[in-house]
Amino acid sequence: MKKSWIAKSLVFTAVSTLILSGCAAQSSGTGKLNVVTTFYPMYEFTKQVAGEHADVIALIPAGAEPHDWEPSAKDMKKVSDADVFVFNGIVEGWAEQALASAGNSKRVVVEASQGIALMEGLPEEEEEHKEEHKDEHKDEHKDEHKDEHKDEHKESADGKILDPHVWLSPALAQKEVESIVAGLTQADPAHKADYRKNADVFIAKLKALDESFRTGLNNVKQKDFVTQHAAFGYLAKEYGLTQVPIAGLSPEEEPSPAKMAEIIDFAKKNQVKTIFFETLVDPKVAQTISKEINAKTDVLNPLEGLTDEDKKQNLDYIAIMTKNLEALKKALNE
Repeated sequence: MKKSWIAKSLVFTAVSTLILSGCAAQSSGTGKLNVVTTFYPMYEFTKQVAGEHADVIALIPAGAEPHDWEPSAKDMKKVSDADVFVFNGIVEGWAEQALASAGNSKRVVVEASQGIALMEGLPEEEEEHKEEHKDEHKDEHKDEHKDEHKDEHKESADGKILDPHVWLSPALAQKEVESIVAGLTQADPAHKADYRKNADVFIAKLKALDESFRTGLNNVKQKDFVTQHAAFGYLAKEYGLTQVPIAGLSPEEEPSPAKMAEIIDFAKKNQVKTIFFETLVDPKVAQTISKEINAKTDVLNPLEGLTDEDKKQNLDYIAIMTKNLEALKKALNE
């Protein structure tokens, strides 16, 4: 469960005092850029571009679910000391206030998804979000809840919840990499050529991955796939598929009995033989549905963080996305 908005505000206030009493942000003691990223895809993309010219860290540890994570006072100090701060946008509901509290006029901030046309959440999720707000505004803590949910769910101009999972499309990942190149170059123009060269090498790998998805999924027998939460909308759109999510944009959401029944009915009618689950989230809901329809389960990894097993196998973004492709090809050709 998320901390209350009051608790978060106290952390930000305390850290602001600590930071203001200290010195301004400095580059790492190695003479390299000090780059702080939020979660795994941002870390991986940034490391690929930065090469030897930056010390890059991820705030959110391996195995943690980024939708739920919040920064500690120690994390806030890292944000304050960063030369460059890289975040995806939307999924890190805490980021904007953290940046404001951890003041640093010299820090370059990269919101990697900026400039990408973002998709909206599912219609039923919009209704649940509205009802949630309606109910919460009735109680004595309505102002607190209003601010808290504003922080957790980034919305479009017309109030629609936006989907943050752009990194799961290799085509859109290339655009995020370009945003990171621009940020690192702004902070360290002396190594502009190296950042460009490193980015070109990584983008070539992303283009090859993108082509593998296009060719591998072009002639599959079925276009619909059932997954644990609505993380794969951009991937599905890019390659002509349709995701049928059990839960909404946040993996912590529990589907209603009506939603479960709807998914089971869809799976039976469309002869779905694989239900996908995730590595960082309890798979019990996916397992329940698979048993009900006598289907298999398999992993479709939203790459929100690496597991210990992923790290042991030295898996990275390209390798895990390739595994995702193979899983989709297998399931959609059954």
